[in-house]
Amino acid sequence: MHREEFLASLSAEGFHEVATVTREPNGSLDTHTHPFEAKALIVEGELALRIGDDARLYRTGDIFHLPANVEHSERYGPHGVSYLVGRK
Repeated sequence: MHREEFLASLSAEGFHEVATVTREPNGSLDTHTHPFEAKALIVEGELALRIGDDARLYRTGDIFHLPANVEHSERYGPHGVSYLVGRK
């Protein structure tokens, strides 16, 4: 999905807070939660997202959706990751 199409879908779905997040190469965040729902488009790099026993790898062009208050951990690829995220 392209950036403009993704931004339009965020707006239509009520995600009015939008930010770009960039994380360092080979970095990680241990298990945590967010008090908001998030939907993001990977712009560059890759992100491994683990929820319970389920781990998924997201690369450039992929979209992930994370409900509020869901425990998860994150690992970033060898080139880091940059993603466009809508929050609500």
